[in-house]
Amino acid sequence: MEYPISVIICSHNPTPAYLHRVLDALKSQTLPMEQWELLLVDNASQESLAEIVDLSWHPHARHIFEAELGLVNARLRGLKEHQGKLCVFVDDDNVLDSDYLQIALEIWHALPAIGAWSGQIVPDFVGGTPEEWTRPMWNLLALDQFEKDVWSNIDMVETMPVGAGMCVRKEVGQQYVHLLETDRRRLLLGRRGKTGQILASNEDTDMALSALDIGLGMGKFTRLKLTHIIPASRLTEAYLLKILKGIVYSMRVMHYLRGCPR
Repeated sequence: MEYPISVIICSHNPTPAYLHRVLDALKSQTLPMEQWELLLVDNASQESLAEIVDLSWHPHARHIFEAELGLVNARLRGLKEHQGKLCVFVDDDNVLDSDYLQIALEIWHALPAIGAWSGQIVPDFVGGTPEEWTRPMWNLLALDQFEKDVWSNIDMVETMPVGAGMCVRKEVGQQYVHLLETDRRRLLLGRRGKTGQILASNEDTDMALSALDIGLGMGKFTRLKLTHIIPASRLTEAYLLKILKGIVYSMRVMHYLRGCPR
């Protein structure tokens, strides 16, 4: 059976309270559950998510286990398993606004030339407002706020979707799967667990650019909104420097794999 939307959550040893909020937000979506399926991809968690996370509230939900550690592996598995015309990737710390899926589907219908898109991402800083010196680096934490809709059919920073809450058409997902299966070096672009030495972070960009590969565009839309839960541990100098290093590293790898001169 094909659904209008597939929501894919990839998770490795999630924080239970965060994942609970994520699922509660999905329960409250204005889009009827009959129009979307939910896939929870357990990426080699120490405790089986199928045993501790109840998805029985959703009529079209499935637990999927991916034994090979790594975010790219988990997303690849989700893209192979889903049955939707539109995929919405929700991280296990992303709390969607109640109309997120409804608006994503409206964009899918209204703008067939756009293949990948995301929306506004606001922070929920656990433990209170972070120190002011961290503010210039908040963009490293998958936060994105803007004042107008933007899209293009070329590679532009201004129109590049963010991985949190990213929406991709089925054909874009198929193109990304093809790229992964023909060049396994792309696995280097994603994180492997929560304690890896390099916090690689450009698998999202590689997936978004897959839209351009097949002649579609990409963009960002103000009406789409989600909250990103950010613990205090991600606002230390050590973590911010580590993620910056990972972004620069994986960006270089991605540009090499895509034949970009920069």
